[in-house]
Amino acid sequence: MEQFHATTIFAIHHNGECSMSGDGQVTFGNAVVMKHTARKVRKIFNGRVLAGFAGSVADAFTLFELFEGKLEEYNGNLQRAAVELAKEWRSDKMLRKLEAMLIVMNQESLLLVSGTGEVIEPDDGILAIGSGGNYALAAGRSLKKYSGDHLSAKEIAKASLEIAAEICVYTNHNIIVEEL
Repeated sequence: MEQFHATTIFAIHHNGECSMSGDGQVTFGNAVVMKHTARKVRKIFNGRVLAGFAGSVADAFTLFELFEGKLEEYNGNLQRAAVELAKEWRSDKMLRKLEAMLIVMNQESLLLVSGTGEVIEPDDGILAIGSGGNYALAAGRSLKKYSGDHLSAKEIAKASLEIAAEICVYTNHNIIVEEL
């Protein structure tokens, strides 16, 4: 059965700033663009946490809601909420079938959360997921490394998605950027 998929998310900690970007494209299977303006990056927990998703849309929303619940349960402790979500996601028979990934961040941490029980904090303060994720990741690493202090986290997040959209057919130019 074909599913709806949301695509590219990019997140960065840079010079004390936090920013996350996502494109707006939602595809049905491999051939049809169903929506151009989806919002896959959101501020949650009273605007103190950014979360973005890629993968099956319904699955991603389920995980998004579960993560918000874990944040509430653990009083905004991002790392604890992410670990507890990953544990539940991996061990629950129904949740294990969900096909999506999350990037979550606050001022202190940036984490990738997956259904295989992974909670990964990058060494370089940059993460990207989705079909255009590798393109955005390469662009973001290059921009961060070679721009020095000339670009803000928000500018790098936006430019990385723009570059991914030039390469990946599942990533479009309707880019949402959120920052903390």
